[in-house]
Parts: sequence; C-alpha cells; structure tokens
Amino acid sequence: MANHNDVILDVDLRSHENNLAHRTREIDRERLIVRRGQPFSITVQCSDSLPPKHHLALVLHLGKRDQVVIKVQTERGAGDKWWFSQQGAQGEKLLTLHSPPDTAIGQYRLAVLMMSPEGQIMEKTENHKFHLLFNPWCKDDVVYLPDESLLQEYIMNEDGMIYMGTWDFINSRPWNFGQFEDYVMDICFEMLDNSNAALNNPHMDIEQRSDPVYISRTITAMVNSNDDRGVLAGRWEEPYYDGVAPNRWTGSVPILRQWSKHGARKVKYGQCWVFAGVACTVLRCLGIPTRLITNFSSAHDVDGNLSIDVLFNERLETFEGSDRRDSSWNFHCWVEAWIRRDDLPKGYDGWQVLDPTPQERSDGVFRCGPCPVKAIREGHLGLKYDAPFVFAEVNADIIHWIVQQDGQRRQIRVDQRSVGRNISTKSVYGDHREDVTVHYKYPEGSKMEREVYERAGRRVTDTTDGMAKPGQLQLSIKHPKPVFGTDFDVIIEVKNVGGQDSHAQLTMLSKAVTYTSVHRGECQRRTASITVAADKVHREVLRLRYDEYAECVSEHNLIRVIAFIEVPGENEPILTMTTIPLSMPEVHVQVHGKLIVGEPATAYISFTNPLPVPLKGGLFTVEGAGLLSTTQVQVLGSVAPGQKVAVKFSFSPMRTGVRKLLVDFDSDRLKDVKGVATVVVRKRYGRIMFM
Repeated sequence: MANHNDVILDVDLRSHENNLAHRTREIDRERLIVRRGQPFSITVQCSDSLPPKHHLALVLHLGKRDQVVIKVQTERGAGDKWWFSQQGAQGEKLLTLHSPPDTAIGQYRLAVLMMSPEGQIMEKTENHKFHLLFNPWCKDDVVYLPDESLLQEYIMNEDGMIYMGTWDFINSRPWNFGQFEDYVMDICFEMLDNSNAALNNPHMDIEQRSDPVYISRTITAMVNSNDDRGVLAGRWEEPYYDGVAPNRWTGSVPILRQWSKHGARKVKYGQCWVFAGVACTVLRCLGIPTRLITNFSSAHDVDGNLSIDVLFNERLETFEGSDRRDSSWNFHCWVEAWIRRDDLPKGYDGWQVLDPTPQERSDGVFRCGPCPVKAIREGHLGLKYDAPFVFAEVNADIIHWIVQQDGQRRQIRVDQRSVGRNISTKSVYGDHREDVTVHYKYPEGSKMEREVYERAGRRVTDTTDGMAKPGQLQLSIKHPKPVFGTDFDVIIEVKNVGGQDSHAQLTMLSKAVTYTSVHRGECQRRTASITVAADKVHREVLRLRYDEYAECVSEHNLIRVIAFIEVPGENEPILTMTTIPLSMPEVHVQVHGKLIVGEPATAYISFTNPLPVPLKGGLFTVEGAGLLSTTQVQVLGSVAPGQKVAVKFSFSPMRTGVRKLLVDFDSDRLKDVKGVATVVVRKRYGRIMFM
C-alpha cells in the first residue's frame, strides 16, 4: 500500500495550542483533548516528492472495536458531518478539523491517508488518538450555557461546598471535585464503558454518547454499584470496618482512582453527598455544567402517594412494622445538570435533577433523572424522568401516627410545610450558600402553589403544623447550637392560650438518629404531670450530658427531641419534635509563604481536643486538587482533653491557580473533623544567573 519513499513524515496534533483554546489544558497538556462544535488544527508534514494530484484524507474511528467509522469530508456540509480544511505548501499542511456540535463524545483514533487520484490509499498513518468532550461554550451544543461566570463555576471549578445539617442549622463542608486531576477523565470514560448498556450493546451505546441526557442517566446509574459495575456501595449505618466511613471522604478523586485501580470493583462506602460529589466530578469533567444541590427535610416517598407516614408505637418509639416505610431525611444531596431538553415539549431546558443515590428504581435501575426543575415547580409530573419522586422529595406531607396495641392507627399530626426547605447550592461568587428553593416551588400559601398542588394531585388542607387548636395548649422546643462534647439544655415550652387552667401529661424524650431518620437509641425519657395556668407558659428543662449522649449518638452527631402532650378528656394530643445537630470543632490549616508550581511548600495543621476524654488513634487525611494526592499523617500517642496537637508536612503544588487544601481528622471518639485552607499557586519564573 505504501510507497517505499514515505510521503507522510509526521503528524502533530498540536495538543498545547488546541487544549488551551478548548479549555482542557487543566486535564492534560500532552494528549489532545478537544470540545465538540469547535475547530482544532493539526499539522501534517509531507515529503517534497508528493505525487501530482494526490491528496490527504482523514478517517475517524470511535469505540474500542471501531464501532463507528467516520470519513471526514473535505468541504463543509450541512452541519451534522465532520469536515476539514487545509492550508500550506507541499511540505507542511495545516489541517483544521470541524466536529458537529452533536457528535458523540469519547476517544477517537485518527487515520491520515494519502490518496491517489483514482481513490487508492497510497499511505496511511493511524495511531493518533484524541478525546472529544461536550462543549458548553458552543451555542449549538445542547449543554450550551451562555454565562462565562457560571461556566467557570460549573465546569472549571474543582472545589465545592456541600451543605448539610438541618434546615434551621445549616453547616457546610468543602469537597474536592478534582475533575482535572490526573487520569480522572480516563476513569469517566471507563465508567461509561462499564455500564450495562455498553457491555450488552456496545454499538448502540457508542451512538448514544452524543446525547447528554443518555450520558447523565448512565453516569447516575454508574455512580452507585447496585445494578452494575458501578463505583460506590452505599451504607447508611455503622459499622464500616471493611471500607471507608462516608464521612471520611473529602473528595471524589480517591474514590474514582480506587474503583479503577481495582478493576471496576465497588468502593465502600458512600452516602448521598458522596454519591452526588462523585457525579458532579464526572459530569463536569465530560463537559456538562453541573452543580451539587442539598434539599433540607427531604422526603423519600416509597408508595408514591405524596405523603410520608411516620409511625410510632405508644411509647413514641419508631414503629417496627415495616422496613420499607416512607422516611424524611434531615437533608439529601443530588446534582443538577444544565441540558437543553430536545426530547421534551418546549419550556423544560436548563437545570435537570439527577440523583445517583440508590433510593428507587427508574426503568428497572437505581438512578433518578434527568428531571427538569421547571417541571417540579409547575407540578408537571408526567414528564420523564422520575418527576413524581422528585416532586415528593420537596413537597410531600408528613403525617405522624400512633399505632395502638390493637393495631389501630391514630393520626396525631399533619405537617404540610416542613418538607423541601432551604434548597441550597454553592454560590458562583464565593464559598457561601445560595438558596434555590424558588426554582423548585412557588412561595408558600400563594395561589400558584395551590394550583401546582392540585395539578400534581397533592391534597391541601388548612391543618396548622404541630399547633393546637385555638383555646388549647401549644407546644414548642427551644435549644442552643451545641458543640459535640459539651453538656446543654433543651427547653420544652407549653403555652396555654385558653382562658382556663389546663392539666396535662407531658412526655419528653431524646434519641440519637442518623440524617436519614433511622433511630439509633434512646438517650433519656421523662414524663411529668403539669398544670398550665391560663395565658401562661410552663417550661420543662431536659439536660443533655455528653457522657450520656456519646454512648448512643450516631456518626452524624444528631439528637432528636420529641415532646408529646395529652390532656385528659380531650381526643387531640399534641406532638412536636426537633433535630439538634451537634457542631464539630475545626481543624486549623495554615500554609506560609508563596506557593510556586513544583517547589516544596509546608502546611501546618493543628487541632484541640474539645472532649472531656482523651482521643486515641488520631489520623489527619489531606488532599487538594492541583496540590497533592491524598496523604495521611498519623498522630502518635493519645490527645488529652483540651490538648492541642500540631503536625506539619511538605508538598509540591502541581498546578497554578486558587486551590484548596482539605483536611479530615479522625480518632476513636471524635471523627470527621474538617479543615480547609485556600491558597494561590503561581507559575515558576526562570532564575537569572550572575557569573
């Protein structure tokens, strides 16, 4: 086929120039990585003895077994075909390739052919590989996002904040998405290659990789390991001895690398924010604008009736009659991806809910979405994918029942206002919280809200949440914002708004719960017969001591306090509850001096034991995109109450820009204490030598 005097001497993919223009230089500077719908140039060096009327041709191969073969046209077509133009003399030609904005993403193999005038292949060089990603900067790509500040956050930012806690006490933790760290892009494509669709029908899968709806749905399934060779196994209760406790993770990169290194074997363990963090990393890396969302007081509606039934026995213990019951989580994390929905009627472009946490099946697989946020706001639940489930997460009623000994249910509280509160994401303009609830729901009590509820089939009543009827008693719980390790008081207030004294039986209990409302044990219980004078307030104090709650509190450090009051002769008891997050101390992280790429820097980490007991087995885990791979530093010996422990370690920054150094501290009695330092890494400038 080839002439002995080779005509094609060299092919240069011009990775440095192309990657800079395509905003992929952070991923890799040596390999060619480009975005679809945007031209890129290569140079082909030919010998001067180019036979007359011979010409160059380009052929692309996509898929591990070349499932798709694309002949690149030599002139511009209708916009849905690859084409190339060329400039230059006989010796060196500059070829500019133009990809359609709706072509499949993936690793392409490029063959450069020398063709005779009769159409015969005279010479062929074909071992030239490049990756193609989605292009949110291209107006014809369905992931196009026309705001540069949003793109800098939702594609380019490798650091994020995840919001946790309770709706009335929101805390945050930093997360290292690390989508441009070494080999992360390769692992993202490895995830696609390991999906059930790719393994069962590779040709169909490759052809569908042009569609971000298909890609995002595949990734959402592959982040969890429930149905496939997915990345993360979920576990919502201790023990985690055969893996990593979900709270330990500070970023996605170690999870993805561990999964890939061990041959697509699931990594243990994740919970909702870990699943969402990994999904955000993968989607941003592939070029789909993505942000992480936290919904507070999030409903998990198993039976699809838009109400969550919470069952207690007569001792106010969670009823054990069903292990597949509805539940309400203190918070739940998912992601939103920015996609134009050409597969739906007009009006549903923009942010789409994707939830990789395995809760319910969608088309037989544990995944959720993409579901348009606008469909949730308007109550249009007939749209794909999984709109009824997402709508319930932010709108369901919570109905509390007491199951009596004879099996009869007694309804004691209907709550129509607590689900779906303070829906949050990290702001584009800094490390602070942006409330996006208005994107999901109309204002409470508004005419539009009622219309949406009626459209969605959710009943609306005038029940007042947790409050007694006029003329009766009212019940509330007040508490400080306690720190884990301290003793604190919770105050139960009973207010008599009637004109007569009232005699009542008050039950108060505190219990440890997980953030998904699984009860882990009772801390204390008290019952009191009280008399509340007319127009007066009666107060009872529950003292919560560290040495008592430390024995039963879960790894989420949450205490739920329930107050229940019954008035003899009246049928309507009153129940109220609150969940108290115990805040954690902070790890202090400092980095001194200027940080230069490739030059050693030193970080100083310190932490003071806030508990009245010593800590053993202390371990600091450090990571940071562009700074260092995950590193562990052990604390020798025990840390006495009130003692400060300090360590230092060296690292050499790998990439320039604003970076975050993330630290996690773990010990036997105190776990998942976080710290973060923001640093600026500068370029290395050449030194002038004087002789």
